[in-house]
Amino acid sequence: MARRPQLTGRAAVLAVVVCAIAMSLAYPIREYVAQRRQIAQLEQAQARELAAIKALDDRRRQLMDPGYIKKTARERLFYCDPGQKCYVVMGDDRAAERRKSAAGPKKAVKAPWYETLWQSVEAADTGRGRKAAGAGG
Repeated sequence: MARRPQLTGRAAVLAVVVCAIAMSLAYPIREYVAQRRQIAQLEQAQARELAAIKALDDRRRQLMDPGYIKKTARERLFYCDPGQKCYVVMGDDRAAERRKSAAGPKKAVKAPWYETLWQSVEAADTGRGRKAAGAGG
C-alpha cells in the first residue's frame, strides 16, 4: 500500500488562499479598530465640550440676573442703592481674616536674594550676626 502525502496540492492551494484572505482582511480590521478608538475619543471630547458650554451658559444666565449683579456689586465693589447709607469699616481684622480664609492658604513668600544679602550685611555691621558652623577664626 502506498502512503498518501500529507500535504496535497489542493491543501497547499487552500492554505495559500486562506492566508491571502487573512492578509487582505488584516488592514481593514486594523483601520476599523483605529477608527472606533478615534470615535470614542471624539465622543469623550464632545461630552467635555458640552459640559463646558452648559457651565458657560449657566454663568451667562447668572450674569444676566439683576439680583445677582446687585449682590455682587455690594459685596465686591461696595456699591449702595440710591438713598441708602452705606458704611465701610476700615481696619476690620475679622473681615480681613474671612477674606484670607476664603481665598485659601497662601504660601510663605520668600524674600528676594538682595534683601537677604542686605540683612546679612547689616547684621555683620552691627555685630548681631552669627558665625557659620565650621568657620575658622
